[in-house]
Amino acid sequence: MSHPTYEHIAVSEDGHIGTIEVRRGPNNFIDTDMVGEIADALDVWDKDDNIRAIMLCSEGKHFCAGADFGSRGPDGIAMKPKRGRHLYKESQRLWRTGKPIVAAVHGAAVGAGVGLAVAADFRVTCPEARWSVNFTRMNYHPGFGLTCTLPHLIGAQKAALLMYTGRRITGEEAVSIGLADYCVTQDQIRAKALELATEIAQSGPLAIKATRETLRRDLAVAVARATEREYEEQDWLRGTADFREGTKAMGERRLPNFQAK
Repeated sequence: MSHPTYEHIAVSEDGHIGTIEVRRGPNNFIDTDMVGEIADALDVWDKDDNIRAIMLCSEGKHFCAGADFGSRGPDGIAMKPKRGRHLYKESQRLWRTGKPIVAAVHGAAVGAGVGLAVAADFRVTCPEARWSVNFTRMNYHPGFGLTCTLPHLIGAQKAALLMYTGRRITGEEAVSIGLADYCVTQDQIRAKALELATEIAQSGPLAIKATRETLRRDLAVAVARATEREYEEQDWLRGTADFREGTKAMGERRLPNFQAK
């Protein structure tokens, strides 16, 4: 089945496996248009019975370093994209697709980049990877549905610890808390992700689709509700002096001096 022309991603097929590669290296900063293209590609494969599982990966140094607050201005995540839609409206589509997704997470997954990785069913990572839900370090509210998806995946207590501190964890730590499923050497990440996707594709495709829908049906609704709440909180926090200080401090690689203003 043919795909439209994409600007931010590349797609390929090998047997029953479809691959989406984000091509915004080296950092693969997230924005509405990129997420929308990922969702578009998934929609195409939802209609293609030959594709039974999908690998999501990225070129460059990082899997996804989140939103580029440094050069995109105070909104950071393209509130007025070419597609004419909001980032979180596009991200909600990722949870409504029907085929299992395996994410190959190398380098950094930061902020919304963690949200993108968590939208996949499974995650393969490496010791060099750095995972960080760092929104609060910028005086910003966590987004991309993470207030719902992270507690669902790793438990409320561990999710709160990551969100409150914004700390970075390694690939090994991500596996130990259930954030990722496999930790392999960096040069084997895609091979392992492809191996897992292939194993899934060997199961009955109708049964996989039905099982996945049962497992994720309520989650998709919860994510939609969570992102609406997240955006309300992000909207007013973007106007604070502490948000400006937080983004400036991050760009300067120093601890912020917050004033609760």
